[in-house]
Parts: sequence; structure tokens; C-alpha cells
Amino acid sequence: MDEKFDCIIVGAGVAGLSAAMMLARANMKFLLIEKGEFPGSKNVSGGVLWGNDLAKLVPNYWEEDAGWDRFINHRRLTFLDEESSFSIDFKSSHFNEAPYTGVVVLRSKFDRWLAEKVEEAIAESDFAMDSFIAPNILVEEILMEDGKAVGIRTGEEKFFADSIIIAEGVNNLLTRQVGLQDKYVPADHMLTGVKEIIRFDQNVLEDRFQLNGNSGMSNEFVGFATNGIEGGGFLYTNKDTISLGLVLGLKDLREKEQAPYDVLNHFKKHPVIADMIRGGEVVEYSAHIVSSGDKRVMPEKLYKAGLVICGEAANLLMNAGKAIQGMDYAMRSGILAAEAITKAKEKGDFGEEAMKAYQTALEDSYIMKDINNFQDAVHLLHDPVMTQKVPNLICDFGRNFFSINNEPTPKSRTMLRGAIKRHASYWELFKLGIKGGKAL
Repeated sequence: MDEKFDCIIVGAGVAGLSAAMMLARANMKFLLIEKGEFPGSKNVSGGVLWGNDLAKLVPNYWEEDAGWDRFINHRRLTFLDEESSFSIDFKSSHFNEAPYTGVVVLRSKFDRWLAEKVEEAIAESDFAMDSFIAPNILVEEILMEDGKAVGIRTGEEKFFADSIIIAEGVNNLLTRQVGLQDKYVPADHMLTGVKEIIRFDQNVLEDRFQLNGNSGMSNEFVGFATNGIEGGGFLYTNKDTISLGLVLGLKDLREKEQAPYDVLNHFKKHPVIADMIRGGEVVEYSAHIVSSGDKRVMPEKLYKAGLVICGEAANLLMNAGKAIQGMDYAMRSGILAAEAITKAKEKGDFGEEAMKAYQTALEDSYIMKDINNFQDAVHLLHDPVMTQKVPNLICDFGRNFFSINNEPTPKSRTMLRGAIKRHASYWELFKLGIKGGKAL
């Protein structure tokens, strides 16, 4: 195939598929390359896709019972100690209206469905016979000429294009090859996510988690969940399964000589979690490296002449305590990458300045505004006081506050003082409060 494309996209995850959808609609001739057997075949992760960009890509997606499992109308943050839980719980019918602000997806299913939508957009474009999704291909090299990306090499074959979108995921070998990412990323900036998919009878699942129709719940956990390892836990309700897992600091795991799966088993033995998963059948286990959300791990430049980087390859992820955001960042960055390349095509200029427009748009978007504004919150969530002492203190207070012992009941402030004395200090909490006030 000697014909040159307008764009080659490397990686058919959320970022790559979103870019492809926009390029197809803009009548661009492109090649989307995926190393897996089909889009989603190698992506075992999942979770909540936040925001409403999906409605931009697939209008009225909520009318299809295909790529997504449930919409989120129930949010819960749970603090755990060894035997108790204390939750901040919010549920609202406000979230029942489409387009939803959060949908639960299993990526192997969602990516394949979104790829079908891209194929439909290709069929309706001017390049129905010239644009392709090409699976089972591993891109080994980005071809550069005079500092400009001109194509890709896979084995002995080369494909050429005016522009390249790198959406290869967190193992960003190509991003490093073109010199936009340091060859070594410190372990203290990276996390490992471990997850089990646990199946239930659908009626049992809906009764247990108080779901109605396609409604769903997301639950984050802090404290006992990680057995003293930096990180936190999560639970998302799918159609007839739940996704239960942890996100753990790689450096902390190594220094404390713990295995991710052992920490997950520890989490599952907590009495509250054990009640949640009782009677379920584990049908899948997966692990995935993710960024901690620390801006310092991001490449300073996300572009070169003829090339841009988006999604996890750019380490676009953040957890500031409100939600774990990654798929929505990938989707928006893929959209912005495609828009920048479409404008470059219109001007006939794919030089570095034209590609810089992508990073400018990214900086102006909610992604980088939130990443910049909430870096202190990201760091705060990894503070041992926040992940260990605070959950113990809160659960201790909760046990005393909700216990009725047929004895004189102390005032709440007395209970709180006792919990602070047993688990922390006023000075630690004062410093945490100051940090929290600045961070949030």
C-alpha cells in the first residue's frame, strides 16, 4: 500500500477511536492501527466514562443497549478501618436524564462497539474504500525525516501519512522513541491497577446495590482497602457483574514487598466488602499500569512536526478525590487531536507550529485546567495521614457515635477528641486541613 494517508493513528483505545471518529466525519483519509485482534481485545480495564463527550461521538448512544452497561446515579466514598466502614453517600434522580454524566463500561465490549461506530462513519465518508481499521499489527517505529513524522514501520512494511496520532497507551514506547518522554519514569509516579470482574444473577446484583433499570453505582474506598499500601479501592456496577479492585503505588508495593493480588485478597476479606461480593463468581482478573496523575510524569511537549500524543500515552489521568478520570481525558484528547489535524489539512501545513495547536487546545480544555488546579489534591490523596490515620479516626468516631450502650452518652465532640487522640494528633489534622483547603 504505497498511497499516503492524511493521518495514521496508533492504538484503537478510547483516544484513538475518538480521533478516528472525528477524522471520518471530517472526510479525512486515515489508517487506525491496533495491535490486538480487535479493538478492545487487549484492553481489560474498565470503569466509569465521565462527562458527555460520548454523546458528541455517538448521538443518542443511550438508546442503544450495546457499548455501555449502566449510567451512574449513585456515588459513594467509603473510609475503612479493620472492621468498620463510614461512607459519604449521594444519590440523585438528577443523574437519570440522558445524556448521562457518567456511564460504566467494560473496555473489551465498549471499544469494540465504538470501533463499529467508527466503521459506520467511514462508510458514510468520502473515503469509504480508503480509510481502514487495521488490527493485529504492531507498530515498531515512527518514521522521521528532518525532524518530522512521516509514517510508521511495522515489520518490513512502511506506511506513510501527513500526520501521526500516537494513542498507544501507558506503555508509551513510541512516545519515547520520538524523544517526547524520558526513557525512565520513576516508580513513585506510577500505579498498578488490579481488578476482578465478579458475576452475579442480575436480580441479585440490582437488589444488593439498589439499582433500578440501567442505573448504577460507583464506590471509592480509602484506608484498610490497601493494607497500608499507597492507593485506594473501587467498585463499579456493570450489567450483571461488578468491577472490584485497587490502584496501588508501585514504589510502595516494592518497598513493602507485597504483591498486588495479595493486597486485593486482603481487601476482599474486609467484612463490608465480603458482604458486597457474597455469592459472586470471579470471572476475570486483570492488572494494568496507570499514571498517578502527577503532572511531573507528563511529557512537557505532546507534539512534533507531523505528530501529536493523546490519552494514556500522554499520561492524562487524575484522581483528585472526586473521581478517577482517565477515559474521559482520553476521549477529549483524541477529539482535540483530530480537530488540530483537520485544521492542519485545511491549511496544508503539518509543521510543528500547526501541531502545537493541539497542545494549546488541550491546555485550554477542562483536562489541563483540572490537572493544573488539583495537583495539590492528587498529592494529598497519597499522604499516609489521609490514607491510613484519617480512615481509622473516622471509623472509630462512627463506632462510638452510632453505639447505644444504655450508659450515659458523651457529647459528639468528646467522642471526636477521643478518636483523634487514639489515631492522630490535632497538629496532623490541622496541617491536613490547611492542605485540603488549598487543594480543593
